[in-house]
Amino acid sequence: MSRIQLALNVSNIDEAVEFYSKLFATEPAKRKPGYANFAIAEPPLKLVLIEGEAGGTLNHLGVEVETGAEVEAAEGRLSGDGLATTGVDDTTCCYAFKTETWVHDPDGAPWEFYVKTGDAEQMRNTVHRAADGAEDNAQCCAPAPQTA
Repeated sequence: MSRIQLALNVSNIDEAVEFYSKLFATEPAKRKPGYANFAIAEPPLKLVLIEGEAGGTLNHLGVEVETGAEVEAAEGRLSGDGLATTGVDDTTCCYAFKTETWVHDPDGAPWEFYVKTGDAEQMRNTVHRAADGAEDNAQCCAPAPQTA
Protein backbone atom coordinates (compact mmCIF):
# COMPACT_ATOMS: atom_id res chain seq x y z
CA MET A 1 0.00 0.00 0.00
CA SER A 2 1.25 3.48 -0.79
CA ARG A 3 -0.25 6.77 0.30
CA ILE A 4 0.15 10.43 -0.53
CA GLN A 5 2.15 12.60 1.86
CA LEU A 6 1.35 16.27 2.42
CA ALA A 7 3.89 18.25 4.46
CA LEU A 8 2.70 21.67 5.61
CA ASN A 9 4.54 24.53 7.26
CA VAL A 10 2.61 25.73 10.32
CA SER A 11 3.17 28.76 12.52
CA ASN A 12 2.06 27.06 15.77
CA ILE A 13 2.51 23.31 16.07
CA ASP A 14 0.17 22.95 19.08
CA GLU A 15 -2.72 24.75 17.36
CA ALA A 16 -2.14 22.81 14.14
CA VAL A 17 -2.08 19.44 15.92
CA GLU A 18 -5.33 20.30 17.70
CA PHE A 19 -6.98 21.34 14.41
CA TYR A 20 -5.82 18.38 12.32
CA SER A 21 -6.62 15.91 15.13
CA LYS A 22 -10.21 17.13 14.98
CA LEU A 23 -10.32 17.41 11.17
CA PHE A 24 -9.22 13.81 10.62
CA ALA A 25 -10.48 12.36 13.95
CA THR A 26 -7.06 10.93 14.80
CA GLU A 27 -4.09 11.74 17.00
CA PRO A 28 -0.54 12.19 15.68
CA ALA A 29 1.50 9.04 15.05
CA LYS A 30 4.66 10.95 15.97
CA ARG A 31 5.14 14.18 17.91
CA LYS A 32 8.48 15.98 18.40
CA PRO A 33 9.40 19.61 19.10
CA GLY A 34 8.15 21.64 16.13
CA TYR A 35 7.04 18.51 14.28
CA ALA A 36 4.10 16.13 14.08
CA ASN A 37 2.90 13.52 11.63
CA PHE A 38 -0.40 11.74 11.23
CA ALA A 39 -0.97 8.34 9.62
CA ILE A 40 -4.55 8.84 8.47
CA ALA A 41 -6.44 5.73 7.37
CA GLU A 42 -9.30 7.46 5.56
CA PRO A 43 -8.48 9.09 3.27
CA PRO A 44 -5.09 7.31 3.11
CA LEU A 45 -2.76 10.21 3.88
CA LYS A 46 0.50 10.88 5.68
CA LEU A 47 0.12 14.45 6.99
CA VAL A 48 3.31 16.09 8.23
CA LEU A 49 3.36 19.40 10.12
CA ILE A 50 6.59 21.39 10.38
CA GLU A 51 6.63 24.47 12.60
CA GLY A 52 8.31 27.55 11.12
CA GLU A 53 7.84 31.12 10.04
CA ALA A 54 5.95 30.41 6.80
CA GLY A 55 2.78 29.01 8.33
CA GLY A 56 0.02 28.01 5.95
CA THR A 57 2.38 27.10 3.11
CA LEU A 58 3.38 23.89 1.42
CA ASN A 59 6.63 22.31 2.60
CA HIS A 60 6.61 19.33 0.22
CA LEU A 61 4.52 16.49 -1.17
CA GLY A 62 5.35 12.83 -1.28
CA VAL A 63 4.42 9.25 -1.91
CA GLU A 64 5.18 6.87 0.95
CA VAL A 65 5.81 3.32 -0.28
CA GLU A 66 6.55 0.05 1.53
CA THR A 67 9.98 -0.96 0.19
CA GLY A 68 13.27 0.44 -1.03
CA ALA A 69 12.71 -1.44 -4.29
CA GLU A 70 9.60 0.69 -4.88
CA VAL A 71 11.68 3.86 -4.34
CA GLU A 72 14.30 2.57 -6.82
CA ALA A 73 11.57 1.74 -9.35
CA ALA A 74 10.00 5.21 -8.99
CA GLU A 75 13.39 6.89 -9.45
CA GLY A 76 14.11 4.75 -12.51
CA ARG A 77 10.73 5.56 -14.05
CA LEU A 78 11.02 9.30 -13.33
CA SER A 79 14.58 9.69 -14.58
CA GLY A 80 13.77 7.42 -17.53
CA ASP A 81 11.00 9.83 -18.46
CA GLY A 82 13.54 12.68 -18.49
CA LEU A 83 12.76 14.23 -15.11
CA ALA A 84 15.64 15.50 -12.97
CA THR A 85 15.77 13.52 -9.72
CA THR A 86 18.17 13.47 -6.81
CA GLY A 87 18.86 9.77 -7.29
CA VAL A 88 18.15 7.34 -4.47
CA ASP A 89 19.65 8.32 -1.10
CA ASP A 90 19.59 6.81 2.39
CA THR A 91 18.91 9.69 4.76
CA THR A 92 17.86 10.80 8.20
CA CYS A 93 15.24 13.54 8.04
CA CYS A 94 12.01 14.51 9.79
CA TYR A 95 12.76 12.20 12.75
CA ALA A 96 13.01 9.15 10.46
CA PHE A 97 15.55 7.04 8.61
CA LYS A 98 14.47 6.87 4.96
CA THR A 99 15.39 5.74 1.50
CA GLU A 100 14.18 8.46 -0.86
CA THR A 101 14.34 10.22 -4.20
CA TRP A 102 13.15 13.74 -4.98
CA VAL A 103 11.75 15.47 -8.06
CA HIS A 104 10.28 18.98 -8.55
CA ASP A 105 7.20 19.82 -10.62
CA PRO A 106 7.36 22.56 -13.29
CA ASP A 107 6.47 25.22 -10.70
CA GLY A 108 9.08 23.99 -8.23
CA ALA A 109 6.86 22.01 -5.86
CA PRO A 110 9.04 19.28 -4.33
CA TRP A 111 7.87 15.65 -4.34
CA GLU A 112 9.57 12.74 -2.60
CA PHE A 113 9.11 9.02 -3.08
CA TYR A 114 10.28 7.34 0.13
CA VAL A 115 10.15 4.40 2.48
CA LYS A 116 10.62 4.94 6.22
CA THR A 117 13.15 2.43 7.52
CA GLY A 118 13.21 3.48 11.18
CA ASP A 119 12.73 6.24 13.74
CA ALA A 120 15.40 8.89 14.38
CA GLU A 121 15.96 11.55 17.01
CA GLN A 122 16.83 14.42 14.65
CA MET A 123 14.88 16.67 12.31
CA ARG A 124 17.84 17.92 10.27
CA ASN A 125 18.67 16.10 7.05
CA THR A 126 21.74 13.85 6.91
CA VAL A 127 22.55 11.88 3.78
CA HIS A 128 24.17 8.54 4.67
CA ARG A 129 24.40 7.02 1.20
CA ALA A 130 23.91 9.41 -1.69
CA ALA A 131 23.25 8.41 -5.27
CA ASP A 132 26.37 10.35 -6.28
CA GLY A 133 28.46 8.82 -3.49
CA ALA A 134 28.72 12.11 -1.57
CA GLU A 135 27.44 12.76 1.93
CA ASP A 136 25.98 16.07 3.00
CA ASN A 137 23.80 17.76 5.57
CA ALA A 138 21.26 19.50 3.36
CA GLN A 139 18.30 21.32 4.81
CA CYS A 140 15.36 19.08 5.58
CA CYS A 141 13.11 18.40 3.72
CA ALA A 142 13.31 19.07 -0.03
CA PRO A 143 16.72 19.06 -1.71
CA ALA A 144 17.26 20.58 -5.16
CA PRO A 145 17.13 18.05 -7.99
CA GLN A 146 20.19 17.01 -9.94
CA THR A 147 20.39 18.38 -13.45
CA ALA A 148 19.32 16.00 -16.18
